[in-house]
Amino acid sequence: AARMAAPTREERTACWGARDEFWQCLDSHGDDAAKCEKLRRAFESRCPPQWVKHFDKRRDFLKYKKKLETEGYIPPEAAGKS
Repeated sequence: AARMAAPTREERTACWGARDEFWQCLDSHGDDAAKCEKLRRAFESRCPPQWVKHFDKRRDFLKYKKKLETEGYIPPEAAGKS
């Protein structure tokens, strides 16, 4: 199978920066992806496709976790830590 070359440090940094900007945009627009389309495209163009998939899953997971926390279910070991 053709393996993509591992991203350089600069490429990783660019990818993470694009991801953070995109996620911040989603956060400030209540996850309205339409408002963040430009940032989404930047994110997709700066990150390897499998990373984009991974980060999308990760964001869903983090949102799910936050929902549990705001709706009151917090596992005991997480109580007191933010």
